[in-house]
Amino acid sequence: MASITTSTPLSLSSSSAPNAKAPHRLPAAASITLPTPTPAAAQSYSPLANTIAYCRKTARNVVARATGEAPVEVVDTTTETPEIVKTIQEAWDKLDDKYAVTSLAVAGGIALWASAGMISAIDRLPLVPGVLELVGIGYTGWFAYKNLASKQEREVLIQKIKDTYSDIIGSS
Repeated sequence: MASITTSTPLSLSSSSAPNAKAPHRLPAAASITLPTPTPAAAQSYSPLANTIAYCRKTARNVVARATGEAPVEVVDTTTETPEIVKTIQEAWDKLDDKYAVTSLAVAGGIALWASAGMISAIDRLPLVPGVLELVGIGYTGWFAYKNLASKQEREVLIQKIKDTYSDIIGSS
């Protein structure tokens, strides 16, 4: 940072040529001094002033770019609603008890939040995550052995999945 110092007198006289035309010497009372910095000039070196100056420069650049000749894109404001949104809107309009459906959705969200908190609390216990991982690996192995080992068992599993899917979605 720059420091504020008091000025010292500066003389403009020269003594290089004794017999030549000597320049006019200024008397000591009329000597030229450097001006002392004012408090406003001292403040201009502060980090805040530098930041403000940079922000003003950036703002000028942004305004200059915003008023420049940029290519104009034509935006089509008549976009159609996606098919899934239309389906959801139609299903919502067909509902008789919207209060019950909304209540179930809120209760489901709260249950999901609570279960996530409980799982994260269990995950913080020292041995539980490792044990649960082993249980998951064991169950995955048992499921693969029981349902995926032979072609007949795979076909039964696929048919069971299709039946469950049609029960949930309904037949159309």
